[in-house]
Amino acid sequence: MRKAILALEDGTVFEGCGFGAPATRAGEVVFNTSMTGYQEIFTDPSYAGQIVVLTSPQIGNYGASGEDNESRQPFIEGLIVRDFSPIASNWRSNEEAGDFLGRSGVPIGSGMDTRQLVRRLRDRGVMRGVLSSDGGDPAELIAMARNAPSMAGLDLATRVTTAARYEWTEGVTKCSPSELEDDALPTRFHVAAYDFGIKHNILRRLVQIGARVTVVPAGTTAEDVLALSPDGVFLSNGPGDPEPLEFQAAQIRKILGRVPVFGICLGHQVLGLACGGKTYKLKFGHRGANHPVLNYRTNRVEITSQNHGFAVDPDSLPSSETELTHINLNDQTLEGFRHKNHPMFCVQYHPEAAPGPHDSRYLFDDFAQLMSQHKSN
Repeated sequence: MRKAILALEDGTVFEGCGFGAPATRAGEVVFNTSMTGYQEIFTDPSYAGQIVVLTSPQIGNYGASGEDNESRQPFIEGLIVRDFSPIASNWRSNEEAGDFLGRSGVPIGSGMDTRQLVRRLRDRGVMRGVLSSDGGDPAELIAMARNAPSMAGLDLATRVTTAARYEWTEGVTKCSPSELEDDALPTRFHVAAYDFGIKHNILRRLVQIGARVTVVPAGTTAEDVLALSPDGVFLSNGPGDPEPLEFQAAQIRKILGRVPVFGICLGHQVLGLACGGKTYKLKFGHRGANHPVLNYRTNRVEITSQNHGFAVDPDSLPSSETELTHINLNDQTLEGFRHKNHPMFCVQYHPEAAPGPHDSRYLFDDFAQLMSQHKSN
């Protein structure tokens, strides 16, 4: 059994057993409280540059399935768990989770005190760290952690985006005959989706509402997007600090008012910048599948899936042009807003889930309604 070491920039060291790839990787150490859906977390591009701590006690017990990937590969830098299971038991599994991460060079640290680690991150804020699943000198790993780049000011969206434009036509596939999932509606819209680190289930949800989706790289100009004659523009989730995405915010500013726009997560933050707002870094972020959000427009609470370390400052948004629509009930951070004069809205959380609840799936229907109204006009 290999020895695994996690070293934090504050000098704290955790030791355990190594799985996955025998590798040493640096990143921002963050935690996710979801009880299930670990493969979707591994392959969410929003986790690029981060070592993920999962608070669920045992991870890996249901293996990995190609159907559960949210992107082309795992994007996490490393994985920390209390108990990693090298044995998979699931009828859908076609690979053990350790082998799945190992093929992509991702190290795993198991047997570590994740409760103590998460409490430290909650009290002191997320930190830079280094995970080695093949031993190493703790002092050297601490020095590596302190020299790792900070997430603040880091543009990762342009690193994980697609290299070229492509079409997406796959809708949602039922996991079992008993799953309550309607068939995709006939194609009636064309959506241009900016890929800042887009998840597959977002694309599937767009297809479900009757959209033909053209995915474009993060650096695509407004002119090139509008030349596609889309009925709507979607801005995806993604990793890193939103503030370096000045070019992207400028392009979206040109699109506002031309076609309906819908943004999720990093897309929400980019829209905040495009509307003249500012963003800031949270102490330890929101990552999990049970975050309560109040919808101001309906006065209903939605249980949401979240994954973000930055937020839009609501006081920085011009009140004459924007309306706040959603608020986080745990810490009162902004979770959604819309434009008063243009067909645009966005949310900080993930209505497409994967993993997580489906309370907010109606937002895709709202986007379809906006596109229908735009086409009628």
